[in-house]
Amino acid sequence: MATETPTHAHSVSVAGVVTDGAGRVLVIQRHDNGHWEPPGGILERGETLEQGVQREIMEETGVQVTVDRLTGVYKNMSRGIVALVYRCSIKAGHPRASNEATSVRWVDRDQIDALMSPAYAARVHDAFHATASSRAHDGIDLIDGSLNNTTP
Repeated sequence: MATETPTHAHSVSVAGVVTDGAGRVLVIQRHDNGHWEPPGGILERGETLEQGVQREIMEETGVQVTVDRLTGVYKNMSRGIVALVYRCSIKAGHPRASNEATSVRWVDRDQIDALMSPAYAARVHDAFHATASSRAHDGIDLIDGSLNNTTP
């Protein structure tokens, strides 16, 4: 008997757009593919969304954060990953590279589009809007028809 992959299977990830007092954003360069993104990863069973964001940011950057609010929900249509992105602020620690991030740095918001693919740059820009956004992407580019709130 052949085993079929269910068409409704999704993975859930969380990420944090961490900002400092100057309005800069903490970004990582992923070890596995070299892409620049906000820190984040797959949510583990048994942890809350906020705990997952805090754990992922700590693992990848070495900083403890306060999770402030949900800023967007994103679906990678090609991989079946649903990501919940939160705006965060630093509670303690100093950013540093890790096994998962070859580089960690603060960047100004106007550098985001040049540094990240559109799918990940949108997560950062959306974190500065008054309400949460909902978007779909193919892993790199946004897919037309995604909701976006443009009120800063």
